[in-house]
Amino acid sequence: MIPWLKPFSSLLFPGLIALLAIPTQLPASSTSDQEKAGAVLFRDKGCTYCHGVGGVGTKKAPALTDLHKDKVWTPEKITSQILNGGQKMPPFRDSVTDDEVIQLIAYLRAKNKPDPPPATPQDSAPASLPQ
Repeated sequence: MIPWLKPFSSLLFPGLIALLAIPTQLPASSTSDQEKAGAVLFRDKGCTYCHGVGGVGTKKAPALTDLHKDKVWTPEKITSQILNGGQKMPPFRDSVTDDEVIQLIAYLRAKNKPDPPPATPQDSAPASLPQ
């Protein structure tokens, strides 16, 4: 060890560890929150109707469970698919905000997809009833 660094070594190592730990902790909780919000959106926007609960796939649409492993499906490509649709999938450009797309992508790319909380009766009711 460098002689002049010795008095500071007891502060240097813990400080360096703390500095390195901070950036990895903050995005993790933010990512987790986005994944949870995306799970709710996936259910509430009707994605489960075609892709199944948790994105397991149905006869109507493919499974989305392994998107976190698929290098072809980048966040940009997923965004385009959500907004513009494709093949049998309708576009959702008018149905989702930019933040909601980010949350859906966080959910779809999550290795361990969170389950959304149970829908409340008001969640399942239409936003506005015809008059």
